[in-house]
Amino acid sequence: MKQLISLLIENKPGALMRVTGVLTARGYNIESLTVARTLDSTLSSMTIVVDVDPVMQFLLIKQIKRLVNVVEVTDLTESRSVCGEMALVKIETTPEKRAALLKEIDVFGARIAKTDLLSYTLEATGTSDELDSFISLLHSYGTIEMIRSGAIAISGSSTTKSDDPLADITDSNGEAQEALQV
Repeated sequence: MKQLISLLIENKPGALMRVTGVLTARGYNIESLTVARTLDSTLSSMTIVVDVDPVMQFLLIKQIKRLVNVVEVTDLTESRSVCGEMALVKIETTPEKRAALLKEIDVFGARIAKTDLLSYTLEATGTSDELDSFISLLHSYGTIEMIRSGAIAISGSSTTKSDDPLADITDSNGEAQEALQV
Protein backbone atom coordinates (compact mmCIF):
# COMPACT_ATOMS: atom_id res chain seq x y z
CA MET A 1 0.00 0.00 0.00
CA LYS A 2 1.30 3.46 -0.82
CA GLN A 3 1.96 5.59 2.25
CA LEU A 4 2.19 9.40 2.13
CA ILE A 5 4.61 10.73 4.74
CA SER A 6 5.37 14.37 5.48
CA LEU A 7 8.54 15.26 7.39
CA LEU A 8 10.07 18.39 8.77
CA ILE A 9 13.84 17.97 8.99
CA GLU A 10 16.78 20.15 9.93
CA ASN A 11 18.40 21.55 6.81
CA LYS A 12 21.75 19.84 7.43
CA PRO A 13 24.06 17.61 5.38
CA GLY A 14 23.15 13.94 5.66
CA ALA A 15 19.55 14.43 6.83
CA LEU A 16 18.06 13.27 3.51
CA MET A 17 20.46 10.32 3.34
CA ARG A 18 19.46 9.12 6.81
CA VAL A 19 15.74 9.16 5.97
CA THR A 20 16.16 7.39 2.64
CA GLY A 21 18.58 4.97 4.30
CA VAL A 22 15.86 3.79 6.70
CA LEU A 23 13.59 3.10 3.74
CA THR A 24 16.09 1.38 1.48
CA ALA A 25 17.65 -0.70 4.27
CA ARG A 26 14.24 -2.27 4.84
CA GLY A 27 13.63 -2.84 1.13
CA TYR A 28 10.88 -0.24 0.67
CA ASN A 29 10.52 1.27 -2.79
CA ILE A 30 10.36 5.07 -2.79
CA GLU A 31 7.68 6.02 -5.33
CA SER A 32 8.17 9.76 -4.93
CA LEU A 33 10.46 12.06 -2.94
CA THR A 34 10.29 15.85 -2.78
CA VAL A 35 12.42 18.07 -0.55
CA ALA A 36 12.50 21.87 -0.28
CA ARG A 37 13.35 24.58 2.22
CA THR A 38 10.53 25.96 4.35
CA LEU A 39 9.92 29.57 5.36
CA ASP A 40 12.47 28.88 8.11
CA SER A 41 15.74 28.40 6.20
CA THR A 42 17.06 26.03 8.90
CA LEU A 43 14.30 23.50 8.11
CA SER A 44 13.28 21.52 5.05
CA SER A 45 9.97 19.89 4.25
CA MET A 46 10.08 16.39 2.82
CA THR A 47 7.20 14.50 1.22
CA ILE A 48 7.67 10.79 0.58
CA VAL A 49 5.39 8.30 -1.12
CA VAL A 50 6.57 4.80 -0.29
CA ASP A 51 5.14 1.35 -0.99
CA VAL A 52 4.81 -0.27 2.45
CA ASP A 53 2.97 -3.29 3.77
CA PRO A 54 0.02 -1.93 5.85
CA VAL A 55 1.22 -3.85 8.92
CA MET A 56 4.58 -2.04 8.78
CA GLN A 57 3.29 1.55 8.37
CA PHE A 58 3.28 2.41 12.08
CA LEU A 59 6.73 0.88 12.60
CA LEU A 60 8.19 2.84 9.67
CA ILE A 61 6.91 6.16 11.08
CA LYS A 62 8.34 5.25 14.49
CA GLN A 63 11.76 4.46 12.97
CA ILE A 64 11.88 7.73 11.02
CA LYS A 65 10.92 9.75 14.13
CA ARG A 66 14.02 8.42 15.93
CA LEU A 67 16.45 9.76 13.31
CA VAL A 68 18.84 12.63 14.00
CA ASN A 69 17.71 15.88 12.30
CA VAL A 70 14.05 14.76 12.06
CA VAL A 71 11.86 17.37 13.76
CA GLU A 72 8.38 16.11 12.87
CA VAL A 73 6.83 13.16 11.02
CA THR A 74 3.20 12.99 9.90
CA ASP A 75 1.47 10.11 8.14
CA LEU A 76 -0.90 11.83 5.70
CA THR A 77 -2.09 8.60 4.06
CA GLU A 78 -5.57 8.59 5.59
CA SER A 79 -5.76 12.24 6.64
CA ARG A 80 -7.52 15.26 5.22
CA SER A 81 -4.47 16.45 3.33
CA VAL A 82 -4.01 18.34 0.10
CA CYS A 83 -1.66 16.49 -2.23
CA GLY A 84 -0.51 17.24 -5.75
CA GLU A 85 2.19 16.96 -8.38
CA MET A 86 3.38 19.05 -11.29
CA ALA A 87 4.33 17.91 -14.77
CA LEU A 88 6.11 19.72 -17.57
CA VAL A 89 5.15 18.18 -20.89
CA LYS A 90 6.57 19.04 -24.31
CA ILE A 91 4.34 17.81 -27.11
CA GLU A 92 4.97 17.93 -30.85
CA THR A 93 1.80 17.67 -32.89
CA THR A 94 0.49 18.30 -36.38
CA PRO A 95 -1.30 21.53 -37.32
CA GLU A 96 -4.48 19.48 -37.86
CA LYS A 97 -4.50 18.29 -34.23
CA ARG A 98 -3.61 21.62 -32.60
CA ALA A 99 -7.18 22.93 -32.13
CA ALA A 100 -8.31 19.70 -30.44
CA LEU A 101 -5.15 19.65 -28.32
CA LEU A 102 -5.74 23.23 -27.16
CA LYS A 103 -9.26 22.26 -26.10
CA GLU A 104 -7.93 19.32 -24.04
CA ILE A 105 -5.34 21.60 -22.42
CA ASP A 106 -8.10 24.04 -21.47
CA VAL A 107 -10.42 21.31 -20.13
CA PHE A 108 -7.66 19.93 -17.90
CA GLY A 109 -6.64 23.39 -16.70
CA ALA A 110 -3.05 23.08 -17.87
CA ARG A 111 -1.04 26.15 -18.82
CA ILE A 112 0.98 26.67 -21.97
CA ALA A 113 4.42 27.68 -20.70
CA LYS A 114 6.07 27.94 -24.13
CA THR A 115 5.09 27.47 -27.73
CA ASP A 116 6.93 27.38 -31.04
CA LEU A 117 6.15 26.29 -34.59
CA LEU A 118 6.36 22.57 -33.85
CA SER A 119 5.56 22.13 -30.16
CA TYR A 120 3.91 23.24 -26.95
CA THR A 121 5.47 23.03 -23.52
CA LEU A 122 2.72 22.58 -20.94
CA GLU A 123 2.62 22.95 -17.18
CA ALA A 124 0.00 20.78 -15.50
CA THR A 125 -0.81 20.24 -11.84
CA GLY A 126 -3.11 17.77 -10.15
CA THR A 127 -3.18 14.50 -8.31
CA SER A 128 -1.00 11.66 -9.50
CA ASP A 129 -4.00 9.93 -11.10
CA GLU A 130 -5.15 13.14 -12.83
CA LEU A 131 -1.70 13.69 -14.32
CA ASP A 132 -1.50 10.05 -15.42
CA SER A 133 -4.82 10.45 -17.27
CA PHE A 134 -3.82 13.77 -18.85
CA ILE A 135 -0.45 12.45 -20.04
CA SER A 136 -2.09 9.32 -21.42
CA LEU A 137 -4.54 11.50 -23.35
CA LEU A 138 -1.72 13.64 -24.77
CA HIS A 139 -0.06 10.61 -26.39
CA SER A 140 -2.83 10.57 -29.01
CA TYR A 141 -1.84 14.07 -30.17
CA GLY A 142 1.81 13.44 -30.90
CA THR A 143 5.26 12.83 -29.52
CA ILE A 144 5.76 13.86 -25.94
CA GLU A 145 8.66 14.46 -23.60
CA MET A 146 7.75 14.71 -19.94
CA ILE A 147 9.14 15.30 -16.47
CA ARG A 148 7.19 15.22 -13.20
CA SER A 149 7.81 16.49 -9.74
CA GLY A 150 7.31 14.19 -6.82
CA ALA A 151 4.24 14.47 -4.67
CA ILE A 152 3.89 17.42 -2.35
CA ALA A 153 1.38 17.43 0.48
CA ILE A 154 0.18 19.53 3.35
CA SER A 155 -2.20 18.67 6.13
CA GLY A 156 -5.75 19.80 5.44
CA SER A 157 -6.31 20.49 9.14
CA SER A 158 -6.17 23.97 10.57
CA THR A 159 -2.98 24.92 12.37
CA THR A 160 -5.01 26.89 14.90
CA LYS A 161 -7.91 25.72 17.01
CA SER A 162 -11.26 26.78 15.54
CA ASP A 163 -14.06 28.28 17.63
CA ASP A 164 -16.50 26.30 15.47
CA PRO A 165 -17.10 22.89 17.12
CA LEU A 166 -18.24 21.45 13.78
CA ALA A 167 -15.20 22.64 11.81
CA ASP A 168 -13.42 19.29 11.99
CA ILE A 169 -16.43 17.09 11.15
CA THR A 170 -15.91 15.92 7.59
CA ASP A 171 -16.50 12.84 5.49
CA SER A 172 -13.84 10.88 3.62
CA ASN A 173 -13.96 13.39 0.73
CA GLY A 174 -13.27 16.33 3.05
CA GLU A 175 -16.83 17.64 2.71
CA ALA A 176 -18.67 18.94 5.76
CA GLN A 177 -21.09 16.53 7.41
CA GLU A 178 -24.40 17.68 8.79
CA ALA A 179 -24.41 17.62 12.59
CA LEU A 180 -26.39 14.83 14.20
CA GLN A 181 -29.25 15.99 16.36
CA VAL A 182 -29.87 14.24 19.66
